[in-house]
Amino acid sequence: MNHTDSEGSDDRGTKREKKPRSGVRKEEKKGVGKREELGFKEGLVRKEEDGEMRMSGEGKTKPREKEEGNDPKEGNNNVGEQESGETRASRPRSCSLKAKETIHKLFTAEEEDPMKRRMSLKRKKNNDGPDDKSKQRRRRSQSEDTDRERRGNWQPQSLKPKTRVTTKDENGFLESTMCHQCQRNDKGSVVRCTNCKTKRYCEPCMKTWYPKMSFEDFAEACPVCRLNCNCKACLRMEVLVKDCERIEEKSKVKISEGQKIQYAKYIIKALLPFLEQINTEQVMEKELEAKIQGVSVRDVKLEKAIFYEDERIYCDNCQTSIADYHRSCPLCSYDLCLGCCRELRDGHLQGGKKGTSFRYVDYGSDYQHGGEKKGPNNQHGGKKNGPNNQSDDLEDNVSPSEWKAMEDGAIPCPPKDNGGCGKAVLKLKFLLPDEHVSKLFLEAKEIFDSHKEVVCSEESCSCSDYIMGQNSLKAASREDSIDNALYCPSAVEIKHEDLKHFQQHWSKGEPVIVTNVLETTLGLSWDPMVMWRAFRQVKNLEHDTLLEVTAINCLDWCESDVNVHQFFKGYSEGQFDKDGWPEILKLKDWPPSALFGKKLPRHNAEFISCLPFKEYTHPGSGYLNLAVKLPEKSLKPDMGPKTYIAYGFNEELVRGDSVTKLHCDMSDAVNVLTHVEAVKLSEEKHKILEKIPKLKEQHANQDRREIPMDATNQKQLFGSEGDVGYNISSDDAGSGALWDIFRQQDVPKLEEYLKRHFNEFRHIHCNLLQEVIHPIHDQTIYLTSEHKKRLKEEYGIEPWTFVQRLGDAIFIPAGCPHQVRNLKSCIKVALDFVSPENVPSCFQLTKEFRLLPQNHRAKEDKLEVKKMVIHAIRETVKDVKDSARVKEAVKDDKDSGRVKVKDSGRARKSPKPLIVYKRRRAQKKM
Repeated sequence: MNHTDSEGSDDRGTKREKKPRSGVRKEEKKGVGKREELGFKEGLVRKEEDGEMRMSGEGKTKPREKEEGNDPKEGNNNVGEQESGETRASRPRSCSLKAKETIHKLFTAEEEDPMKRRMSLKRKKNNDGPDDKSKQRRRRSQSEDTDRERRGNWQPQSLKPKTRVTTKDENGFLESTMCHQCQRNDKGSVVRCTNCKTKRYCEPCMKTWYPKMSFEDFAEACPVCRLNCNCKACLRMEVLVKDCERIEEKSKVKISEGQKIQYAKYIIKALLPFLEQINTEQVMEKELEAKIQGVSVRDVKLEKAIFYEDERIYCDNCQTSIADYHRSCPLCSYDLCLGCCRELRDGHLQGGKKGTSFRYVDYGSDYQHGGEKKGPNNQHGGKKNGPNNQSDDLEDNVSPSEWKAMEDGAIPCPPKDNGGCGKAVLKLKFLLPDEHVSKLFLEAKEIFDSHKEVVCSEESCSCSDYIMGQNSLKAASREDSIDNALYCPSAVEIKHEDLKHFQQHWSKGEPVIVTNVLETTLGLSWDPMVMWRAFRQVKNLEHDTLLEVTAINCLDWCESDVNVHQFFKGYSEGQFDKDGWPEILKLKDWPPSALFGKKLPRHNAEFISCLPFKEYTHPGSGYLNLAVKLPEKSLKPDMGPKTYIAYGFNEELVRGDSVTKLHCDMSDAVNVLTHVEAVKLSEEKHKILEKIPKLKEQHANQDRREIPMDATNQKQLFGSEGDVGYNISSDDAGSGALWDIFRQQDVPKLEEYLKRHFNEFRHIHCNLLQEVIHPIHDQTIYLTSEHKKRLKEEYGIEPWTFVQRLGDAIFIPAGCPHQVRNLKSCIKVALDFVSPENVPSCFQLTKEFRLLPQNHRAKEDKLEVKKMVIHAIRETVKDVKDSARVKEAVKDDKDSGRVKVKDSGRARKSPKPLIVYKRRRAQKKM
């Protein structure tokens, strides 16, 4: 593999001697520099005697040398040019008494009115040409610095701090009318903050950007004092250090040392079976390598693979991440994971196929609204088709039958058609220190055997029974089931003891809903225009100009570039296409998740502060978040935060709904609804709504023509007279999105249903699906209310269905397929994490993704769950050992009488015997 060194060479530490130029005496060169040319040294004070400038310093005085390039009579404008002594002697003094008086008046005027000083300098022109402007500016700066030095208390212009106008009235308020939000003073009256007495806000800004605050609220404490100001500077965290610390304090997670050790033992208990699986796989491969080499296992010499800490190593056949042992070609660096090695020896290698191609045809907008197929406008297989389209220019791999293992188990490098060179035998290599996993497994098992207490109680809670609990929400109506209700606490009432209650549900693979999480924050606005202003910049070169975004149209699932302002205008006011159908758009990766914390630092801090159960969800210090355990310099997976901004429509349209299609995340996730806005339609747009029933009937007729099914299935699917099934009432102002989450145990039946009915669903350009590779991982299907009814009738399974309201945080376990439909325009922010309870689901999903074709959207193993398990156990074992060593040291000190224990439980050192102090004093005297 090719690696590029990202660090450039730096020779700033080298020293080089400069040889004196020929013709210049050493005495003349010594001490000549920019500060000497300006005519001063540190510690020297200029004195004026009889009109002649002298310098006193080190007990010597000498005549003042003429400033270079500042002679008003001679045309010497070459800065740094040496002049002969005769020229300087024959030239009249450049600083006469009259000139000094003029300069003094100019600088006195500058203190009174800086603008007058600048205008006077502007009127005083030199005879230099336009090419000498830079020299003219330099001479002017030198002249100003020299004259300021005469007046005493002198500092160079570049070092003098900028002063701010701090004139205050009798009440202590600054005498200024400039608004802190817009930085203008021409918008009328302002409200002054009585708390800080330095900030003011104008009436237009208060009404526009803080609609929930009254004028009295501003007078009591301004948004800056409340730490929720949404001006550009505050959104970019360009605020005082103390304010930054107060904001970041809300995002911290506090875990005691005792809780930390309990969590460490809990992680070891959950991950030990998977570490044993990894260790067994590596031991078996090493034993086979010993048989190939004809030596004992102890005598096997393995080679360490060359790699960098900030890179991922993938299997070239199945694209699965490699954590430690693997086989690699010494000639072409072809890498093969142990799973593929085992399958190749068994004769059924999987995961290397490139798959078939899909071709979606654009028949025009008339076809999308029920018209007949006409000549295709375009046949798409490229990127602009949509987010989930497969490329159509890939061919299947060469049959793997040509690539076989040798009789002794050795594996040759595959032929060139399969990505290898076919000339060498793959060698067994390791990434971590040799036998690191085996030693780690023994240490973890020893801790597990000696500490078998269970952190999470297995007893069922009241809200998981047939009787609804206090913090429960009924989300399903399954017969003979005790998991129809979901755990639904309020964020403002959560205590540390509720973590065990959360773990009881989470360990069973159940979603959890936490309400009112935004009430625990500082109250920063999540309005889309506020978020846009946070990183939109046109004039400031320190920030990028982002005026366009990539949006996805939910009708044809094609991407297009849209002006940000126009997108957010449709977010609030709604949009319709030329046929009168609601135009539903959603942003794709805006802002990019990798830049969320950088582009929106204040919103990032606000989001992290609102997360409940930070032991699991905190992206930096959540101890039960396994993603945090990866090494600092390693290339970590993109866990977010990520924003989902989309239009919404309350009625289920069946075609063109604002949806996230059915899929399954590889890791756990928490999704927070931060902003909801009902579309405010004008009278003209209200009339357009009358066209929707007619268009829906045209869509249904088109489906009856193109989808092959009997009359019974058609009636079930399309209903009667355009019935659209389940709707959410628009009276609920806080409702934002409709969620459907399926249980992990129902996935096989769900897949069977989708494989049976996949040709009834439409995707890009409203084309019916021709084929599915994996009905869930393809993310091309959304189950409407009618399909959910048929799913329950045919297979007896039902998802948890509920409405996410403003401020709700939804916890989605890994391995649970889910889909979302936006009822209103809304902004959701999501964060991925990896919990110990759902590592089995992560392993299962890794196996499923491994079998997908090479060109599939979900093929790449970005989570690297095996690597995560190894490092998580390594960190927890280290923490348990360190804690044991500290306890042992404290115990030894107690036994020796050097530690006295207070009633509070804290330990302190007791005074040592007096003889020790006497001995030390004697040593000092000697």
